[in-house]
Amino acid sequence: MPPSKLLKRRVLPAAQGDSLQRTMAAFLHYLRSECHLADNSVIAYERDLRRFREWLQNRSINKLTISDLSDYVGWLHERELAASSKARHVVSLKVFFRYLQLEGVMQENLAELLGSQKIWQRIPVVLSPEKVERLLRAPNGRDQLCNRDRALLELLYATGCRASEVSHLSLQNCHLDEGYCLCQGKGGKQRLVPLGGPAVEAIRTYLDDDRPLLAERSPLPAGWLVLSKSGRRLRREAIWEIVKKYARRAGAPSSMSPHTLRHSFATHLLAGGADLRRVQEMLGHASIATTQIYTHVDQSRLKAVHGRFHPRA
Repeated sequence: MPPSKLLKRRVLPAAQGDSLQRTMAAFLHYLRSECHLADNSVIAYERDLRRFREWLQNRSINKLTISDLSDYVGWLHERELAASSKARHVVSLKVFFRYLQLEGVMQENLAELLGSQKIWQRIPVVLSPEKVERLLRAPNGRDQLCNRDRALLELLYATGCRASEVSHLSLQNCHLDEGYCLCQGKGGKQRLVPLGGPAVEAIRTYLDDDRPLLAERSPLPAGWLVLSKSGRRLRREAIWEIVKKYARRAGAPSSMSPHTLRHSFATHLLAGGADLRRVQEMLGHASIATTQIYTHVDQSRLKAVHGRFHPRA
């Protein structure tokens, strides 16, 4: 969520003598309870503020100057962070300082004077359809939960869902007969995503074989679609590990992640002639500008469109 949309409501003022750690905790609570940010977003703010506190050491936050904050940005640069990470750190600092200003902890928000970090648009890594096929066939009978893992991989590629969205996908929101699932994305927004035949078949096999055994191990009713070995919800960190495991086996790039399957999903749809707006809906992008990055990945689609519609092609 952009900083301009945060901090529109004021929380109960914190005592000015509170420690920085307690103030940060109150800020994170505000983001979660008042701004309704997703857990992953709050975790990112917390991680950024921990790094800021590491740089701050014993200095008083009220006595910092714009020169000091510029030194902090330089300190981040020395840590060799990615441009996107440095930009996020600066945004986190601006939002935190705005919170302190509204709480009366400081008179002015010097962080607003920091320039925005320029970010080069990176072309996402995409697997070819052949490499995706090798990855989807990687789980085999030697793997303890091969049916679950195959269903997980098929689900990621068939829907383009994020790892966190698949992790929180409930069994009742997966409609195999109708061929779609209802997933909850960023900001609690729900969207319908179609399921293809291979994904439906893989999920049915998992539901018949692996899932009943996993559900028996759960101390609570297992309402999630994809379960862990203990019968609980399969966390997104575990999904990353599973994807990495089979990526190595399939000879996929070392940078392979669940998001690579999301990128591949979108690129392959556009390459097949899918409408950009429909792909935007399936990915759950708020802005079509985010989806347009995939038109740069598949040059064959651009050439086909040019050849079909341009009078001088």
